[in-house]
Amino acid sequence: MTVRMRARAAEPPPAELGRSPGPPTFDGFYHAHFRSVTTQLWAYTGDLGQAQDLAQEAFCRALARWDRLARYDDPVAWVRQVAWNLARSRWRRLRTARNHLLRQRRQEPEVAGPSPDRVAIDRALAELPANQRRAIVLHYLADLSVAQIALQEGVAEGTVKSWLHRGRAALATLLNDNTEGVGDV
Repeated sequence: MTVRMRARAAEPPPAELGRSPGPPTFDGFYHAHFRSVTTQLWAYTGDLGQAQDLAQEAFCRALARWDRLARYDDPVAWVRQVAWNLARSRWRRLRTARNHLLRQRRQEPEVAGPSPDRVAIDRALAELPANQRRAIVLHYLADLSVAQIALQEGVAEGTVKSWLHRGRAALATLLNDNTEGVGDV
């Protein structure tokens, strides 16, 4: 009895005897052809990750239709064609998106960086107390009057005048300190 079991275990499976057990399984098909389809797509796209994604998508679509595809003479040709169509579609979408972005990009003139004087003024303004800085910016850059600044800040006009006076004095000192030694090289 044990001899017979050994003899049966040594017999090749029916597929190896030339008898076809039925249509091929999807798993066997996938394992047999995924690498070659991926390699072809990699050569086409130049990107291994993208090639693997495209091949995977094509095989997923084949799985959904496997009952019909299994009867084809060459089901891998169908998978390959689907993968190539997916690659072309992806390239078209990318090209369309790139062209759309290029059309949307506004051509703004190139603006030169701030001058050294502007940098010095900005640095000096940053060192002023907040109320003096606001008063100077509102008066000299926003062109607001002393009365308008007083109304906006909720203080008396005399307070705004004091902020402007102290702010200008501090700016003069800070700007003189920043420019000393610049020309003494």
